Amino acid sequence: MRRAPWTLLLAGATLCAAAHAQQDDGPSAPAENVVAAAAVPDTAAAAEAAPAPPDARADDIAAQEEKLYLDALRALSEGRPDEATGKLERLLEKNSQHAGAWLDLAISHCSLGNESEAERMFEQIETRFDPPPAIRELIAHYRKSGCKGAQVARRAMSFKLGRGYDSNVNQGSSNRFVTVGSGNQLSQVELGPDSLPKGDHFNLLSGDFNQPLGSRGMLLIAQLRALRHSQVDSQDSTSGLLALEKPWNAGAWTGRATAAFGLVRLGGDLYQRQGQLLLRAVPPVALGEATSWALTAGYSGAEYPTRRYYDSHTLDLGSTVAWSAKRATVVLAAGALADQGRASRPGGDRSAWYGSVNLFGALNDKAIGELGISRQSWRSERAYSPGLIDTTRRQNTTQLRASLQVPVGTHSALQLELRRTWNRENIPLFQYDSRAVQFSWRTDNW
Repeated sequence: MRRAPWTLLLAGATLCAAAHAQQDDGPSAPAENVVAAAAVPDTAAAAEAAPAPPDARADDIAAQEEKLYLDALRALSEGRPDEATGKLERLLEKNSQHAGAWLDLAISHCSLGNESEAERMFEQIETRFDPPPAIRELIAHYRKSGCKGAQVARRAMSFKLGRGYDSNVNQGSSNRFVTVGSGNQLSQVELGPDSLPKGDHFNLLSGDFNQPLGSRGMLLIAQLRALRHSQVDSQDSTSGLLALEKPWNAGAWTGRATAAFGLVRLGGDLYQRQGQLLLRAVPPVALGEATSWALTAGYSGAEYPTRRYYDSHTLDLGSTVAWSAKRATVVLAAGALADQGRASRPGGDRSAWYGSVNLFGALNDKAIGELGISRQSWRSERAYSPGLIDTTRRQNTTQLRASLQVPVGTHSALQLELRRTWNRENIPLFQYDSRAVQFSWRTDNW
């Protein structure tokens, strides 16, 4: 069924605003919803031998037009205004009354720096369609930008500065006494102070840098993070990540591919090197405008220079479903992990499943709240350390997280975050709990 012109226009304006936010805000912007929307398949019925009834032919044409429109929105959201322009022009040749296509074509020209053509189309929209205030406000925003083409190749930076407290920064054991040995040779050992929980205050500084490369949606991502404790400096850490991300499509499938490399320093020494490949795919399944679904597949390799027996290669297969209402979004994720390590690694290879539920919502006109719970369950294939710990390790970690974010000014926000972690295992030595609170200031859109 053909939707009303301004319903389509409002949908297009929402997606264009999301694309603009993605280019300004970096990877935290919800571009997946845009990709998921662009993956709605062509729902026209297959042609039969007998001529289709007039209503069926009309529905078929409408479905083709909507698919072309959604393909154009996808190209625009992924930073390819040149491709979006061609698709939108073909759509207007078929349906000159498609208000959404008029608006998005004007925005595409603006993004390419074609100010005169964009202004001509903005004027046509205002006179032909009498747009509502929200659309007029969006047009005014692009006019004010001057159509310099900055949306296509603009880099984005953000910084975060935080202060917090963690009741167990070293993941110290919840049990002071543990039993070790094998068979009849069992003994109880009292753990030293370094193996017990240590609470401490910490400072956090992080930065994100995103640079679009070309007009095909390629994105260079750089992230840095430094954590410093007031007393337990052995847990001080510094990490860095460099990644390339690229959108892709194959038939009706869409998604993003990412290649990343990262380093972690712990207590002043190089702790970990990690490489990762991640593929995100949106299937051509129509779930409605409020629901999106994606599949993920990842492969990572980790090296520990000071603990080479912990080196590992991990395969991750997962799925994510998001449901959005007017003032809230629910995201469900689940998956499975297969971790292959060195022959000398305690416990050998292992496997896991994981799941999470996250709720994001607007609490009033400005404040944003988040509540989430996650669970991860690891299973090793053999005894952890024969003769010392004969148990095959079973690790279950649950984390509860809540946060409140309040914007301050145009590009900054204050955030209060609470975390509670329970790590339950069948080897008492590794059990631990922690409680953490963190207060942060974040600035975006540099």
